[in-house]
Amino acid sequence: MSKAITSRAQDYSQWYNDLVLKAELADYSAVRGCMVIKPYGFALWENMRDALDKMFKDTGHVNAYFPLFVPKSLFEAEEKNAEGFAKECAIVTHYRLKADPNHKGKLMVDPEAKLEEELVVRPTSEAIIWNTYKNWIQSYRDLPILVNQWANVVRWEMRTRLFLRTAEFLWQEGHTAHATRAEAIEETERMLNVYADFVENWMAVPVIKGIKTPNERFAGAEETYCIEALMQDGKALQAGTSHFLGQNFAKAFEVKFSDRENKLDYVWATSWGVSTRLIGALVMAHSDDDGLILPPRIAPFQVVIVPIYKGEEQKSAIDEKVNSIVKALKAAGIRVKYDDSDQARPGWKFAEYEMKGVPLRIAIGARDLEQGVVELARRDTKEKRTVSLEGIVDVIQLELTAIQQQLLDRARAFRDAHITPVNSWEEFENVLDTKTGFVAAHWDGTSETEEAIKEKTKATIRCIPLNNPEEKGTCVLTGKPSAQRVLFARAY
Repeated sequence: MSKAITSRAQDYSQWYNDLVLKAELADYSAVRGCMVIKPYGFALWENMRDALDKMFKDTGHVNAYFPLFVPKSLFEAEEKNAEGFAKECAIVTHYRLKADPNHKGKLMVDPEAKLEEELVVRPTSEAIIWNTYKNWIQSYRDLPILVNQWANVVRWEMRTRLFLRTAEFLWQEGHTAHATRAEAIEETERMLNVYADFVENWMAVPVIKGIKTPNERFAGAEETYCIEALMQDGKALQAGTSHFLGQNFAKAFEVKFSDRENKLDYVWATSWGVSTRLIGALVMAHSDDDGLILPPRIAPFQVVIVPIYKGEEQKSAIDEKVNSIVKALKAAGIRVKYDDSDQARPGWKFAEYEMKGVPLRIAIGARDLEQGVVELARRDTKEKRTVSLEGIVDVIQLELTAIQQQLLDRARAFRDAHITPVNSWEEFENVLDTKTGFVAAHWDGTSETEEAIKEKTKATIRCIPLNNPEEKGTCVLTGKPSAQRVLFARAY
C-alpha cells in the first residue's frame, strides 16, 4: 500500500478523498453520486451502529422496518415536509422493462407497465411511518411508540462527496409517538443527549448541543435540536439531529387517540437520526497526513500484531506465543488481528495499519521473544516503547483508554480554541477568512438577516446553543438589538 496522500495543508479536500480511498473505507460506484462502502469501512459503521443500537434499546426503543417506497400521495400529506425534500426525490414510475425493438440487446421501459401511483424512494420515512401508526394507535394505552429503523435513504444530491453527501446513504431514524407535548419534547432532548454521549465518548469528537433556527429547521418540525462538531479545517459538521414534530404529522395522517378522559386528541411526535456521514466526521476530526487515526472504542481492530522473523523455526515460536496473547486479548474483549501473512514485509504492514488508523501496533521478533518483550507503537502519538510480555493485557487496556481520552482532549482543545466571539462585521469576516471555526456573534433574530449573512459569507447559523447565556448586544450585520450570541460557521 502506498502511503502517499495529499497533505492537509496542501489541499484539505483532496487529503480527505485520498484518505477515504487509500484507507479502504469506501470507493466510487457505477452509480453517479453513490458509493461502495468497503469491508473496513463497513466494520467501522457496524461498531458505531452496534453501540448506538444498544443505547437506543437501553432507553426503551425497539427496531422495526418500513418500506423503501412511499406513495406520492402519502409523501404529499405533510406539506412542509414534502416541499422540503421535493428537489431531492427519486421517483419510480414504471415496474417493468422489455426488449427494445429498435436496438438489439437493449431494454426499454414498458409503457404499458406504468404504475397507477408514482412511488417516492424514501428520502426520510415520516410519511410511510405515520400512515402506519394510524392503524396502531387508538388509545393512550397504545402510547408511547418508541420505534427506530436502520435503513438506507435516497436524496438525489447533485454535488456529492464520499460519506459526507451521497445520493444514497445508511442511517437510523427514530420515530416516536406520545400522548403529550411534554413527553415528546422530553424524548427529543433525551435522544439529543444520546447522540452527544455517543459522538463524544465513542467517537472522541466534542460537540455543541443546540437548536436550529427556523431557516435551518427540519421540514415539518416545530423544533430541531442538533449536535455540531468542528473539523480540522475549521468547518462545522452537523453530526446528528433530533426533531420535535409537534402534531404536524398526526394531523396530516389523522392519527388520533382517546386520552384518559376519553377525549380525542392528535398524537405528539418526534424523529431523530444519524448517518454514515459520522464516518466522514471521524476521518476529518482526528486523522493526519499519514492516514486515519481511529478512537479505540469503535476501531475495527484495536490492536494489530506483526511478527518479524527469519525462517519457519522462528515463525513457529513467535506464533505459539502470539496465539496465547491473542486469546488473552480476545478474552478481555479487545479486538485484535494477528497479521502473519507472508505476502508483505513488516515495514509494508506497518505503513498499511498506520494508514488504517489501528490504535495500537505490536511488533515481536525472535530476540523480543527471548527477552520476554514486545515493541508497542501508538498510532495517535507515534510513540514507541518496549514493554514486558508479562501483564501485556493490562498494559494494552490502559493504553487504549489513554488513546481514547487523548483524542477527545485534543479535539476539544482545538474546538475551544476556534470559538471566537466577535462584535463587528469586520471582525466577523476576518475570523471566517483567517482563523475559521465557530464565530459567536449577535444576530437580530430575523430570517432576512440570516440569509443575507449566508449570501455574503457562506456562513450559516449552526445552532443557538442550549443553556445559552443571555447577553444583550447588537447584530453584527444590522446593528439591531440582540439578546444572545449564536454560533456561525462555514459547514459541510
